[in-house]
Amino acid sequence: MKITFFFADSVYAHLTGRPCFFCGAERQQWLLGRALAASGWRVTFGVQEGLALGRREEIDGIEFVGIGGDRALAAWRRFLFEERPDWCYWRGAYHLLGAGVEIAKLAGVGTIFAAAFDSDVEPRRALSMRSRWWPLYAWGLTRTDKILVQHQGQLTGLAERWRPKADVVYSIADPVSTMKPHVEREPYVAWVGQLRQPKRPDLLIEIARNLPGTRFLVCGGPTKHRSAPGYGERIQQTLRAVPNVEYLGFVAPATADEVIAGAAVLVSTSDAEGFPNTFLQAWAAGTPVLSLGIDPDDIIERAGLGIVSRGVDGAAADIKALVDSPHSRQEMGLRARRHVAQSHSEESIVASFERAVGCVGARNRRQALSVLENPR
Repeated sequence: MKITFFFADSVYAHLTGRPCFFCGAERQQWLLGRALAASGWRVTFGVQEGLALGRREEIDGIEFVGIGGDRALAAWRRFLFEERPDWCYWRGAYHLLGAGVEIAKLAGVGTIFAAAFDSDVEPRRALSMRSRWWPLYAWGLTRTDKILVQHQGQLTGLAERWRPKADVVYSIADPVSTMKPHVEREPYVAWVGQLRQPKRPDLLIEIARNLPGTRFLVCGGPTKHRSAPGYGERIQQTLRAVPNVEYLGFVAPATADEVIAGAAVLVSTSDAEGFPNTFLQAWAAGTPVLSLGIDPDDIIERAGLGIVSRGVDGAAADIKALVDSPHSRQEMGLRARRHVAQSHSEESIVASFERAVGCVGARNRRQALSVLENPR
């Protein structure tokens, strides 16, 4: 089977050492593509910038293809008709999804849409740009062959008419070979993410001020995505002024992994997410997660992978208790590593993905080629 991923510019830039935004959605596409390639799929990623039209480069078993820097839909059409994959994969809400799906159908390619944010399953709320185009996005959800969601909460939020073609496919946790014992860790608190409004870094600042004796390491920088102009810059300035916060700014993904793997606890202050990739990074390294509210399918509380705090004051008290209890953190960390090994490994996610997609893509392709070869 062959699958293509579009809009892979940041993935390619990251893998070739160029500075770029490399968020959870991009990371998950790379991890899924790599896992599928390792299991025998042929995987191609379309790159508009950084790779000349028609040029191919293989990295981690994935073939990156230069598709030209013209308009997105024109590049998408050329890519699909030249590659002729069984499946094409979109991750995250995009206002041109409907048009992209129709192009794929003309090419006889099966289509997969994967939710990256909880609001992706609600078309009227999904788009952060060109929000008035939501009917075209909804049309894409109607016409796509498969919808993949990250947890049961997203599946419940999906309109009933789309649920029959939807499946829960968890995100992949990149394995961490060893876990640093918590008795050997510096007792600092990690926060990793872009400084945008839904992630509520303002609450992190409030928590840090309530715990003047606790060290906080913060990774991330300003962004215009889902934020008012100047929001991230104001947060950045404030973080630099809090004495017990070490603000690192934008860092390489490997550095963020190191910060999380060495922390006493990873804190999430977000109001809205999908399934945070930072949770998986933390759990794979044996780092407990303290969240102010985000807990997909209540997994943190059910499996004992950290703490869900209600409010800033409660979070400050819970953080102090965790920082002061390395043995409790060690137990949480060991449970977290077992959880990701069982539920978020490459092998289990590839199996879930293959069960979800079946053979629809290959069937669509054969039907389209039959029509082209035998027109009436």
